[in-house]
Amino acid sequence: MEKLYADIIINISHEALDKVFAYKVPFSLIQDIRVGQQVVVPFGRSNKEQTGYVVNLSRTVNYDESKVKEIIRIETDHVGVEAKMIELAAWIRENYGSTMIQALKTVLPVQEKVARKARKYIELTMDAVHGPAMLEEYFSKHYVAKARLLAALLDHHKISWEMASKDLKISKSTVDSMEKEGILHVVTEYYYRSPGQFNAAYSQTEITLNEQQQELIDEFREDFLKKNYKTYLLHGITGSGKTEVYLAAIEEVIKKGKQAIVLIPEIALTYQTVTRFTKRFGDRVSILNSRLSKGEKYDQWLRAKRGDIDVIIGPRSALFVPFPNLGLIVIDEEHEGSYKSEQTPKYHAREVAIKKAQMEGASVILGSATPSMDSYKHAQDGTYRLWELTKRAKEAVLPKVYIEDLREELKAGNRSMFSRRLRDLIQDRLDKGEQIMLFLNRRGYAGFVSCRSCGHVMECPHCDISMTYHRDGRLRCHYCGYEQPMLKVCPECGSPYIGTFGLGTQKVEAALYKEFPQARVLRMDMDTTKRKNSHEKILSAFSDGEADILVGTQMIVKGHDFANVTLVGVLAADLSLHANDYRAGERTFQLLTQAAGRAGRGSKPGEVVIQTYSPDHYSIQTAARQDYHAFYNEEIAYRTMMKYPPVWQMLVVFASGEDKAWLDKVMDAMAEVVKHMDLMVIGPSEAGFGKINDQYRKVIYIKNKDYEILVKAKNRLEQWIDLNNIRKKLLVNFDFNPMNSY
Repeated sequence: MEKLYADIIINISHEALDKVFAYKVPFSLIQDIRVGQQVVVPFGRSNKEQTGYVVNLSRTVNYDESKVKEIIRIETDHVGVEAKMIELAAWIRENYGSTMIQALKTVLPVQEKVARKARKYIELTMDAVHGPAMLEEYFSKHYVAKARLLAALLDHHKISWEMASKDLKISKSTVDSMEKEGILHVVTEYYYRSPGQFNAAYSQTEITLNEQQQELIDEFREDFLKKNYKTYLLHGITGSGKTEVYLAAIEEVIKKGKQAIVLIPEIALTYQTVTRFTKRFGDRVSILNSRLSKGEKYDQWLRAKRGDIDVIIGPRSALFVPFPNLGLIVIDEEHEGSYKSEQTPKYHAREVAIKKAQMEGASVILGSATPSMDSYKHAQDGTYRLWELTKRAKEAVLPKVYIEDLREELKAGNRSMFSRRLRDLIQDRLDKGEQIMLFLNRRGYAGFVSCRSCGHVMECPHCDISMTYHRDGRLRCHYCGYEQPMLKVCPECGSPYIGTFGLGTQKVEAALYKEFPQARVLRMDMDTTKRKNSHEKILSAFSDGEADILVGTQMIVKGHDFANVTLVGVLAADLSLHANDYRAGERTFQLLTQAAGRAGRGSKPGEVVIQTYSPDHYSIQTAARQDYHAFYNEEIAYRTMMKYPPVWQMLVVFASGEDKAWLDKVMDAMAEVVKHMDLMVIGPSEAGFGKINDQYRKVIYIKNKDYEILVKAKNRLEQWIDLNNIRKKLLVNFDFNPMNSY
């Protein structure tokens, strides 16, 4: 029998993940051992028994074989949450392309140990009968400090250490002395850091589901009780009550002693979502996101692991919270691009959630008013169970949508960023005291800067990308961070006619103040939400009626529910439509449908104005009608013809480096490696931005109908890369079915 070696991590705290130790697998364990298992090994010079985790298995070892110790045994009595996480990391490494260390750091994101928060108390141990006598004795011996502390303890029985030291001026030596006498003892109580305050009183009031919602929950309950764990795609029009279905499904899971993970696409959604969940489940709900401190993250991770909470809400990384008895994963707004990681491994949270659920015996609910093409095709194929909600909750009606052709506005002499209809409707809502949301799918004050005389565009000297003008008078590159002052004259022709082109949230805000001076405007974009809790403050202020108009980027159109919003304006529908990306039509449809869905969610009817230069495009027409099925049929026909996902699968091999000649040579060689596998290969070609931060960039696109065949191609390329030491001079990444163009 061939020899087998295992790479083992002894300590899985975050800072120790790079330390992997090689051990020999005894012949008796070769048939049973697998990645993720907990094993007992001899460790260190003393060969003390330690528990570790298998993170890789191989036939060779890079050390002196005679010095490699043997695994003692596989730990079968206790299979911890960590073992499942490591098994999941191995699956991610195989299916998305990365090192095992990178995959481990993905699934164990908050393992970095942080000192726990603690409060100290002083508690009376002497019985109350003998206490007064001891107090008299202290006074008679002039033990003033002891008498002062004992008197306080006789009154309150237990006081905080802070009160004793600050208010009573008691020293540590006095406390120690009285503890030795058996008068008192010091108690340390640990507590969790709070991840945020949410204004929601816990209420157990039953929420009445409508007939459609109730049918879905009845089906879910029946499947769950039979341990028939499925993936459900909940396609509900905007305002149809998808969150109520999530809440009811989670309640079923909690009744059975299991926990739920709820993924949301943006930090901006946390405030409103958590408020609704807290009303339903009280303090058994917590959040996890990138704005939390290390200590706050660590405490939420600990609470989940110990079963102190039932529901965790957060973006992509919350998927890896170590619940001991997971029952359900909900992915809200499942079509969102933020569920795809942009760092290696480039995993998709939806696919990893389904794998995690299979491993742990849990169900998955994917929800969206505009499901991704991938998910809807799976639902059509029967891989997912399709649920549909076709009516708005509480009898609210869908908004009336107007498509305004900006070309016609220009012909009519309107050079404003607001069409005539939108301007009239904004004024109407201001007069009525109703609220307005204006959506723009980009940030910044303006777009690119160019010379109106010669057409020269101001580009970053380190990247093939135009610079963006910001209100502080500086030009910035959003890719490498390079910045410089705004130019007075063109560096090419010397002309003073330098102008900014494009549209940004700050520019919209300025235009609103000019045209509607009485309006109260709030802006929500990357610049106004940098600080912790800034999302909550802006949304809470708007919800409380402190502003008439909310101007923002994509983060304002996703899932928010404001009853007084009766008008939504989409200022530049085309910005996402003409992106260099095969998903551009899908993204535009989703954004417009979601934006339109913010209007008329209360008792008052809503109206939506979509401003565009492409009024006849099927993405815009179907979004205006909120007709997902018509859009899907058009889009799937286009994807089939062009051999794009989800009909075909795609693997992108991306590489970058300083040496262009070496990059060209390596990419040509890699293309040859996969061409021999009878795959469709496009490239190598220059990436959309051929150079960023002085790094040249190239891509190869590989297509096949079968995902597994592309995984094999990735494995073949990884072997070739390692064999030829390619990573010494080049960064190489793999990306399956990319969400963004390269």
